[in-house]
Amino acid sequence: MSDTNFKFSNSVIGLPLFFVLFLWIIYWMQIRFDFDFYQYGIYPREILGLRGVLFSPFIHENLEHLYNNSIPLLILLAAIQFFYPKQTFGVIVYGILFSGLITWMVGRSNFHIGASGLIYVLVSFIFFKGIQTRYYRLVALSLTVVILYGGMIWYVFPDVDQSISWEGHLGGFITGFAFTLFYKTPEYTKPIVYDWQRPDFDPSTDSFMKHFDENGNFVNSSPDEEDIMDYFSSSHPVNYIVTKKTDLEDEI
Repeated sequence: MSDTNFKFSNSVIGLPLFFVLFLWIIYWMQIRFDFDFYQYGIYPREILGLRGVLFSPFIHENLEHLYNNSIPLLILLAAIQFFYPKQTFGVIVYGILFSGLITWMVGRSNFHIGASGLIYVLVSFIFFKGIQTRYYRLVALSLTVVILYGGMIWYVFPDVDQSISWEGHLGGFITGFAFTLFYKTPEYTKPIVYDWQRPDFDPSTDSFMKHFDENGNFVNSSPDEEDIMDYFSSSHPVNYIVTKKTDLEDEI
């Protein structure tokens, strides 16, 4: 695979900046005009609470909550846009929807707000997809995500912190992993090409293929003198050093 698949564009910087700036504008409106946006969060198993699937990632409780989500979003959105530009739109949009639906189905009876569900989608997708591709640059990206955000895994379990929506984190983590199975990345898969698959391969010159006929049947034949000579001529030469006994005695 060629590294030309990784191309820097203005969207690598523009996407995370625009997304995070939009979150801060929403929060400013909430403070400036005293809007009660919490009621637009996800409220599990209530029909009206389904609107939070769309709106909850843009609503935050306080400045600390918004700040803690902004930094990871800037980094992760830039990373996915640079390394997985073809999958970025689907991962973000459908990630918000499916992680929100999982939260709506399994969450506690409370309003669930914040962009942390999307953050878990991005972390999960980038980590698992990089491991699956086995391409060294993407594996390195996966390891970087583990170093930066590996501790987040504890917050997908209940009873770790009752003040956070572990259900939203779990929904995002599951959604991100599911997307790695759904979204294929053939541009990052390096196919294995064997010698016999190459267009310039000539089976008549291959010592192994000589033992098969045109129908692929094995021909049990002992190696002739020419084959033996070809083998030894292709081997590395071995030079033997002969030392006289008197020379050895002198050295001793």
